Amino acid sequence: MMHKFLIEGENRLLGEVEISGSKNAALPILAATLLSAETHVLQNVPQLADIETMSSLLRYLGCIVTRENDTLLIDARAISHVEATYDIVRKMRASTLVLGPLVARFGRGRVSLPGGCAIGARPIDLHLKGLEALGATICLEHGYVDVVAPANGLVGNRIILDMPSVGATEHLMTTATLAKGTTVIENAAREPEIVELANVLIGMGAKVSGAGTSQITIEGVEHLGQMRTAIRPDRIESGTFIAAAAITGGDVLLKQVSLKDLESVIQHFGYAGCELQPQGEVSSSGLCDLRIRAPKKLRACDIKTAPFPGFATDMQAQWMACMTLASGTSHIEENIFENRFMHVSELMRMGAQIELHGNLAIVKGVERLSGAPVMATDLRASASLVLAALAAQGQTEILRIYHLDRGYVALEKKLNALGAKVLRQEV
Repeated sequence: MMHKFLIEGENRLLGEVEISGSKNAALPILAATLLSAETHVLQNVPQLADIETMSSLLRYLGCIVTRENDTLLIDARAISHVEATYDIVRKMRASTLVLGPLVARFGRGRVSLPGGCAIGARPIDLHLKGLEALGATICLEHGYVDVVAPANGLVGNRIILDMPSVGATEHLMTTATLAKGTTVIENAAREPEIVELANVLIGMGAKVSGAGTSQITIEGVEHLGQMRTAIRPDRIESGTFIAAAAITGGDVLLKQVSLKDLESVIQHFGYAGCELQPQGEVSSSGLCDLRIRAPKKLRACDIKTAPFPGFATDMQAQWMACMTLASGTSHIEENIFENRFMHVSELMRMGAQIELHGNLAIVKGVERLSGAPVMATDLRASASLVLAALAAQGQTEILRIYHLDRGYVALEKKLNALGAKVLRQEV
C-alpha cells in the first residue's frame, strides 16, 4: 500500500521528542546473532521496514524471531539455510552482512548480489576481498556470491581496506571473531555503529580491540555466547530533529541522545546560529537530553561530508534543506556517495536556489519556500523534503514516502506532537 504526506508549513516546532534506536547499529548486530547457537535479546530495536526485512531474512535462514514491543528475541540455534535469496537482498543491501557469520559458523554462505542503489554504487568488493584474506574461496555465478571456508575454518589475517567502509568493517570484524588466530583490519571505519557492534561482540565473548580507531584487532575464539544488548539512539534521526527545529525556528528537547555521536552536527548548527545545550546529567552510556533553540533566520554555513567524526553524508540532505532558507550562500561538498544530490531538483520545485557543480552544491538562501508536489528518491532525500515542507508556505505533497519508513519510526506522529501538521494518506 502506497502512502504520501500532506504537510502544511510555517509551524514552529516546540516540545520534546523521543529518539528511536539506531537502524544502522541494529542491522549488523542482527546479522551477528547468526554467530552463536543461542537465544539473543535485543532491546530498543526500532520498528522499521529495514529491521523487518532483516528479521524476515533471519527467519528464512531458520531463526525464530519474535518481537515484544521494542525487544527482539532471536533464537539462532536451528539454522536450516545458508542462502539469502534475491527476493530479500534486493529490498535492503545490508542483507549481505549475514554472509560472513554464516561462513564463520557453518563453513559456507550464499548471498544474492545486491544490485544498484539510488544514491550511487556501493559494491561489496571490499567485503569479498576481506573474506578471501581470511582464507575463504569465493565463486560469483548467476547473480549470487558463494563463499566457502577452508576445511579447518577461517584463519586470521591482516586486511587493508581500500577505503574506510562502514559495512565492510562491520562485516569483517564480525566474521573474524570465529577465525583462528589474529585478524587486523587497517583503514577501518570509525563510526559509532562500529564501536557499538564491537562492544556487543565482546559481550558475547569475542576479543576485539581498537574499535573507533583506524586499526581494529580481533583475536579469534572457538565459540560465542548469548547476545544481550540495547540499541543506542539513532544519531541520524537525532540530527534530523535538530534540523527540523532549526528550519522552523523552533525550541525542541531531544530525549536521551549521544552528544559524542552528534559532535559535528551540533557544531555546525551552532555555526548556523542555533543554541544547543545538554540538559541534566550524562548517563553511564553517554546519553543525555539535548535542547535546541533556533533563531528566526539561520546563517549560511559550509559543510564537507566525511567519514566519522566528520559531517555525516546521511545528514547532507537535511542540512541542505536548512540552508535553502539561511541568510547568505552555503557550499555543500558531498565526498562519500556520487549522485547524492537527487533531492536538489525537488527542493528547487519549492523555490530553492541551488547550483550543482559535480560533487559541490551552492545554495543561495531565499526568503521563503512554497509548498509544491514533490517526490522522494531515497531515505535522506525524503527527510530533506519533509524539512523543507515544514517551513514552506502552503501545502506540500510528498510522494513515495516508503523511503522514510525505512529509517524513521512514526515520523509524522513525532512531528505532529511538536506542532507540525503532517497527514499521511493512501495514494
